Amino acid sequence: MSNASARELDRLTVARLTGAAWRHASGWTPAGVGAAAAVPELREIAGARGDLLAEVAGLLIGYYRRTAEELKARAAAYCCIAAGADVALIPRWIEVGCSRAAAARLIPPAAPGAGQVPAWPEAV
Repeated sequence: MSNASARELDRLTVARLTGAAWRHASGWTPAGVGAAAAVPELREIAGARGDLLAEVAGLLIGYYRRTAEELKARAAAYCCIAAGADVALIPRWIEVGCSRAAAARLIPPAAPGAGQVPAWPEAV
């Protein structure tokens, strides 16, 4: 498998892991039925890829920091950790998540009916 196709497969796996973790997260507490159901599904999707579980956990924590969805994101991240995320990698991905959230905030909302597409900020 080429490097490009391996990276693409990793991106698809990260997307699947994010969806599964988010779906099982209760938003209030990481423990409980949601986490218990999430762990086997996340392990099945990730296989032995603790690095991808760490990526998902860190991105969720970083991206949703100080938002209304922070508790749910932390619960989803806990599910990834319980499924075997490499905890040493999570801080790096938290920084990436914070950076992505900051970049997303720079994109101006579209004005209704303006008929123009705003230019993308240089930071994105």
